[in-house]
Amino acid sequence: MNTERITDDLQRLLSLLPASVGRVLEQDDHSDQLLEVVLDLGRLPEARYPGRSLALGERLLERKDLEEMVDRLGQFGADNRAGIERTLHRISAIRNRRGDVVGLTCRVGRAVFGTVAMVRDLLDSDQSLLLMGRPGVGKTTALREIARVLADELQKRVVVIDTSNEIAGDGDIPHPAIGRARRMQVARPELQHQVMIEAVENHMPEVIVIDEIGTELEAQAARTIAERGVMLVATAHGNALTNLIKNPTLCDLVGGIESVTLGDEEARRRRSQKTVLERAAEPTFPIAIEMHSRHRWAVHDDVARTVDLLLRGQSPRPQERELTEDGSVRLVDSGVPNSPRAPQRRPALAVVPLPNPETGSTRDSHRRDEETGGRDRDAETLRVFCCGISRQRLEEAVRCHRWPVQAVDDLSAADVLLSVRQGLGCQPDLRRQAREAEVPILVIKSDSLPQVERALERLLSRRPRAGDQPLLPTSGSELGRADALAALEECRLAVEQVVMPEGRPVELLPRSDVVLQMQADLVARYRLRSDVYGPSDQRRLRVFPP
Repeated sequence: MNTERITDDLQRLLSLLPASVGRVLEQDDHSDQLLEVVLDLGRLPEARYPGRSLALGERLLERKDLEEMVDRLGQFGADNRAGIERTLHRISAIRNRRGDVVGLTCRVGRAVFGTVAMVRDLLDSDQSLLLMGRPGVGKTTALREIARVLADELQKRVVVIDTSNEIAGDGDIPHPAIGRARRMQVARPELQHQVMIEAVENHMPEVIVIDEIGTELEAQAARTIAERGVMLVATAHGNALTNLIKNPTLCDLVGGIESVTLGDEEARRRRSQKTVLERAAEPTFPIAIEMHSRHRWAVHDDVARTVDLLLRGQSPRPQERELTEDGSVRLVDSGVPNSPRAPQRRPALAVVPLPNPETGSTRDSHRRDEETGGRDRDAETLRVFCCGISRQRLEEAVRCHRWPVQAVDDLSAADVLLSVRQGLGCQPDLRRQAREAEVPILVIKSDSLPQVERALERLLSRRPRAGDQPLLPTSGSELGRADALAALEECRLAVEQVVMPEGRPVELLPRSDVVLQMQADLVARYRLRSDVYGPSDQRRLRVFPP
């Protein structure tokens, strides 16, 4: 099956633009790739394409140009959006304080057939589906085709909640791109949650399609609909599941997050602190899709398990799917088995291709080259093994700064082990393997983008030039001190947030004898009592209340 793209009458959009702008675009040979046209008062009009933008003419836009275009468009909605009837184009207005239009964004709407092949097998499961991704990656386009396939091919009763007329186009007659699916328009954006409930109560749908769940009321309405046995297909603000988990407004879509106090035995079994974050309920959407690009999606087919792994500092491995040029779907990376009895795999990170900077190697790797079969190593690249840090977070930091960093899935091939604070506590064997392989450890507070960026910047700033002494020794180094500081911070937080205010003992993570003594000295300064427990390779400090 070949991918077919249908552009919804681009000429109708061009006819609304100022004459000088329309003439330039009509002569463009790449109009099939046009994303949007930006018109701002007092600036050159601009056409935007994937990865580039193009100035249209040499005449600055005047107020009368915008006024004439607004007159041709007609009335804007409460969300400052307007459309062209029976098309998918969308025009959004920017207003000044007096309410006058001073800018317009004219977004080209296209119906694309073929992308639903990426998730065609998931539609047969009747489970709710959540799409995530950055703006412009094609979420609404995917929603449109999913609605058509569910209504026409699977013969389901589908209702589309179209708040801004972006899914089914402007006007009272829906665009043919949604097939036989019915469309309910929303008078004002803040009423979307009410229309969602109304659709279930009045029209007996089997599937409801929603674009942009963005408020707490809409998240609650989605849960209500799912509990009534109706399948949901929706998009949400956020690039990945980690964004939703950290979003207090939308985290209910993936089950919600709550703080739980564990019993002593359970905390010892998990090798964690007694107060942890856990999923509060079953997710509204059992399946989630991260859209990295128009042709590469990551599928989380068990959102509950994925959220549990993320909250425990572990990295899930979603199923990566890619749409090839001939319209077939290629499996790039199979995910971790969802069975609870399946053995846990160590998180694997893909190599990130990067430009070659003018820097030297980070450490002598001759010994590990022999262990890994004598592979050639790029001496200019810092190799990082991650624990509890998502692949997307590391790649995002690397791409943003174009750093010479490469993520590896073999600890013996790494220059450094980068971990979140609770990551090594959940995997004590990994800490032991790092010590045996003489791989230094750097611990950060969380897997947030700023924390990862600061850690990588610190590592790269201390890289040696050719002929320098190794930067990352395993004892007495900056990284060793960083690990000790993280242990002391863990101890301080336990004392000040649990032991003293709540009067409960806390057992800290396993540490070396030197670090344990430092933690004990810190506890003594609070005039508290502590003791060391556990076998020689799992010795940890327990702090007692006064």
